[in-house]
Amino acid sequence: MRILIVEDDFDARDMLQVLLELDGHDVIPAKNGEEGWKLFQRGHFSVVISDWLMPETDGLELCRRIRAAESPRYCYVMLLSALSGKSRYLEAMRAGMDDFITKPYDPDELRARLLVAERIVGLQDRVKHLEGVLPTCMYCKKIRDERSHWISIENYISQRSEASFSHGVCPTCYEDVVKPELDRIRPK
Repeated sequence: MRILIVEDDFDARDMLQVLLELDGHDVIPAKNGEEGWKLFQRGHFSVVISDWLMPETDGLELCRRIRAAESPRYCYVMLLSALSGKSRYLEAMRAGMDDFITKPYDPDELRARLLVAERIVGLQDRVKHLEGVLPTCMYCKKIRDERSHWISIENYISQRSEASFSHGVCPTCYEDVVKPELDRIRPK
């Protein structure tokens, strides 16, 4: 995943970056909330991991800006903080955080939480894909899937949701297609 780290403490930022890169993530560091916001605006990140207390723009304000930006793709936002307690946790969630980790963090717990983040971001991408424009044949109404195969709309939707289909004939098609065909084949 592409991860933006926003942390004003150089050592903490460097350690987190090394940990995440060793796990195979593409990591971009920022030294404060303002720099993090500028980097966020220039590129897509699957996850932002931010410290809470920073000069200029703190982690909560950064999260509020990310949520207000309404990016086309969802960004999972995690807050790392030495601040703890239920009221702090609730304050972070109200600001739009997806997850809250108290410092010092356990590297394995962070990895586990990133697996959850990856699932959620993946599901969001899948939903966006289903909401997007579908390439459809103007004649037969088949849909071109992600492998460039043309399949029926029923198959396309059934493979990607829990929808099932029953078939009938609408009044317009009955008048335009079925009735003329019945009239043609009925003995007079």
